[in-house]
Amino acid sequence: MNKAAEFLKRKNVIISAKRYGIDALGAMAQGLFASLLIGTIISTLGQQLGIDLLVTIGDYATKATGPAMAISIGYALQAPPLVLFSLAAVGLAGNELGKAGGPLAVLVVAIIASECGKIVSKETKVDIIVTPFVTIFVGVGLSMLWAPAIGSAASSVGGAIMWATELQPLFMGILVSVIVGICLTLPISSAAICAALSLTGLAGGAAVAGCCAQMVGFAVMSFKENRWGGLVAQGIGTSMLQMGNIVRNPRIWIPPIITSAITGPLATCVFHLTMDGAPVSSGMGTCGLVGQIGIYTGWVQDIANGTKAAITGMDWLAMILICFVLPAVITPLLCNLLRRMGWIHEGDLKLDL
Repeated sequence: MNKAAEFLKRKNVIISAKRYGIDALGAMAQGLFASLLIGTIISTLGQQLGIDLLVTIGDYATKATGPAMAISIGYALQAPPLVLFSLAAVGLAGNELGKAGGPLAVLVVAIIASECGKIVSKETKVDIIVTPFVTIFVGVGLSMLWAPAIGSAASSVGGAIMWATELQPLFMGILVSVIVGICLTLPISSAAICAALSLTGLAGGAAVAGCCAQMVGFAVMSFKENRWGGLVAQGIGTSMLQMGNIVRNPRIWIPPIITSAITGPLATCVFHLTMDGAPVSSGMGTCGLVGQIGIYTGWVQDIANGTKAAITGMDWLAMILICFVLPAVITPLLCNLLRRMGWIHEGDLKLDL
């Protein structure tokens, strides 16, 4: 038993929730961003400007989604070069066979394939054959066996959430907005979760609302401590920067969470804000304005398929209010209330920028 543990340690195979649930998941989100998301943005830009070259470039980027995710996961797991490069085939198979739930399928099979590849790496004199063979055989084999079921399960969960949001927009608007917003600030990937569940539509709109409440909320309520650098870093970067401060004083998290519980149902019940772009956009909020680009991309797609007549002024007003104005107004008001109560003190929101 000790020998097996020592061997795995030597091969850098560390079985832990952090490595698989945080490091790998976060890396997968970056792979999604560098392929599907940016490809969708480039393609949409090309369609709007009438530039076919941009559409073609965007299409090529989106086709690389599976390999990009798998390689990103392997990178997070510190896979050696031959394992890392072999994961391209694994990602392609997992994403294609997993269909709508492809990202979750890729996450599972790429982790296993990567660890198996690391175990055999440099253990034989024909490493250049053995390592890629094991990595691809395990990854693609598991994709053929598991990916359809994993994809179907993820799609069913995502479909159930979207169906429930349509049925109970008030309750689910609160639930989806708060949970996804919390995931965005935690050191896990809300974007990857939304992508894995194919979260779009009204539920996607609630998810965007929750993420914006966290990012814009923290950016504005901490402006006194962090000024313009903090406003940009949190508002367009990530609210995850506040995680250390949250650990020290969890009460600073109350204003953004309450704000998300307000803006989520407003998005679903009042403004009927939907996010019909790439599912990964639902979990990005104002990070690079990806959430808003996803909403706009969805409008364009809905117009193209005939489910939407045109983009109206009310559409723009809803997005601006839910994503920017309301979080920027409600969160600091709640924060000031907690300051007066003595729950939040001077310096509690200070970032080391």
